[in-house]
Amino acid sequence: MYFDPDKLDSQERYKLICATIVPRPIAWVVSRSATGKLNAAPFSFFNVMSNSPPVVALGIGPRNGEMKDTAKNIRETGEFVVNLVNFPMVGAMNVTAMDFDAESSEIEEAGLTTMASTKIATPRIADSPVAFECTTRQTVDLGNMQFVVLGNIVAIHIADEAMLDGERCYVDTPGLDLVGRMHGGGWYSRTTDRFEVHRLDVTHWRSKKSAAD
Repeated sequence: MYFDPDKLDSQERYKLICATIVPRPIAWVVSRSATGKLNAAPFSFFNVMSNSPPVVALGIGPRNGEMKDTAKNIRETGEFVVNLVNFPMVGAMNVTAMDFDAESSEIEEAGLTTMASTKIATPRIADSPVAFECTTRQTVDLGNMQFVVLGNIVAIHIADEAMLDGERCYVDTPGLDLVGRMHGGGWYSRTTDRFEVHRLDVTHWRSKKSAAD
C-alpha cells in the first residue's frame, strides 16, 4: 500500500514507522538539570551516526505537548549518558519509561544505582553493560517540541566480562544480551537469534557471475 505522510496524522505516521523500522536500539539516557537533578528515560529513536568523530543521534519527542525533561536537561547542561539495555535490565528500563511527575526520580523508582562518569558530570547507570558519555554536538529543533540531538561520544564504558580482548577492542557482542524495540505497545527483541553474512569482494563476485554465465 502507498501512504502519503502529509495526509496522515501523527499517530498514524508513528504506527507505520515504528512497525517497520525494527529492531531499534534503545538509548537509556541519563541527563542532569542545571540544578543537579537526575533523569533517566529510554528512547528508541536512536543510533550511531559516525565513528570518526564518534557521534550518536537521539530523537526526543514531546510529552503531553511539552518538552521532555531529557531535552530540557541536555539543553541546559550540554551533556548526557547513553546506557544500553540488556535483557536483565528490561524491567527497570520499563519503570523509567513511565510519566512520573517532575518531582519524582526515575532512578530511585526503578531501584537503579549510578556511578560517576569519567569526563562529564552526569553519572551513568552502574549495571548497564555499555555506557557512552556524550556532550552535545548539535541540537536540531523539528518543531512541536521535537528535537534531534547529536552527541559527541567522549568516553566509552563496556563491562569487563563482555570484553574478549581489550587491547584489540574485541567485544563479546552476543554476551551483552542487548534488547531492541519492536512494534506496537510493548514488543522488544533480543540478540539471541543471529545469522552471519560475509561481505563480498567485487573481483570474486564478478568472477562468480562470469562462471555462472
